[in-house]
Amino acid sequence: MTRIIFPLILATAALVSSPAAAQAVEIANDAPDVHVVVPGDTLWSISGRFLREPWRWPEVWRLNSEQISNPHLIFPGQVIMLDRSGPYLTLGQRITSDQRLSPRVIDEPIESAIPSIPVHLIAPFLTRPLVVDERNMADAGTVVATETSRVIMGSGDIIFAKNVVPGDPNWQVVRPAQPLVDPVTRETLGYEAAFLGNARVTEYGTPATLRISDAAEEIGTGDLLVQMDPPRVFSYVPHPAPVDLEGRVISLPRGVVETGRHNVITLNVGGHDGIDEGHVVALYRNRGNVVFKEPNARRGETFVLPEHRYGLAFVFRVFNRVSYALVMDADGPVTIGDSVRTP
Repeated sequence: MTRIIFPLILATAALVSSPAAAQAVEIANDAPDVHVVVPGDTLWSISGRFLREPWRWPEVWRLNSEQISNPHLIFPGQVIMLDRSGPYLTLGQRITSDQRLSPRVIDEPIESAIPSIPVHLIAPFLTRPLVVDERNMADAGTVVATETSRVIMGSGDIIFAKNVVPGDPNWQVVRPAQPLVDPVTRETLGYEAAFLGNARVTEYGTPATLRISDAAEEIGTGDLLVQMDPPRVFSYVPHPAPVDLEGRVISLPRGVVETGRHNVITLNVGGHDGIDEGHVVALYRNRGNVVFKEPNARRGETFVLPEHRYGLAFVFRVFNRVSYALVMDADGPVTIGDSVRTP
C-alpha cells in the first residue's frame, strides 16, 4: 500500500488547532531550526527536539486536511521545519539550487511512516488479549477436550471447545492468571491473561473443532478462547487525559519491582473512566508522611509531603477497567502505587 504526499504544499496548509492554543506551546531551549527524519524517529521524539511538551505536537503542526485525519504519514528523509513565530512545525524536503520550486510527488510504503511512539516496544501488547474481565469471560469459549485425550497440546494439534460462535474462525487461547487489584478499593478489576497461542476453527458445532496454528505455551482443557480486535497504531494522536482523572499504576510486566522510560505499565483506569487510546497521563510519586518533633516537645507533627511529578506515559491500549501505557519520559523509577493524572 502506498501513499502520495506533496511536501511543499504542506508548508502553506491550515493549522490543526486554534492560534491561541498554539501560542501556549513552549519551544525547547535547544530547539533546532530543522530536523531531518531518520529511521527510528517517532512523532514524540521529533517533537521533543522542538517542544518542551512533545505530546502537544498536534497543536502546532501545519498539515493539509488529509493528514489531519491521519497525521502519521511522515517518512525518513523528510525535513521538519520550526517556525518560531507560532510556534509552528511544517513538513517539507530540502530545496537546493538545482531543484524546481514546484510540488513533488513522493511515493512511500505506508509501513515506513513515522508512528507516534516506538511501535516495536508495544508490539506484543497490541494483538494479544492481555486482560480478561467479566465481559471477556461471558463471550469466551472453553477448551473441553483434546484429540486422543492428550493432556497437553501444541502447534498442529486438534482441540474441541464449547461456546465458539460462527464468524471469524481465528481465536486466541488464553489462561486467566494474575488478578489486577485496585490498590485503593482492593477490587479485582480483571485478570491478566497468559497468552498460550492461536487456533483456527475447522468445523463449527457443539463442541467446535479447532486446530492450533501456533503455541507459545502448552494448551489444555479449561483454557479459554477469545477474539480480540487489534488496535490501530497509526490512529494514536496524543491528547490530555480527562481533567478529573485519578488513577494508579497497578502492575508492571514480568513481575519487576520498578521500571522506567520506554517500558509498559498497567493502570487501574480504562474505558469505564473515560480513558482512550492516545491519552497522555502524568506520573506522580507519593513521597509519604514525615513526623517532625521539636526539641523537648511531647508530641511530633505529621506532615504529608507533596507528590512529585516525575514523568509522562502514553496510553496505547484500553480495556473496560484497566489500560496499558508506555512510559515516555521519567526522571526516576516507576513503581506500583504511583498516581496518574491529567498532565
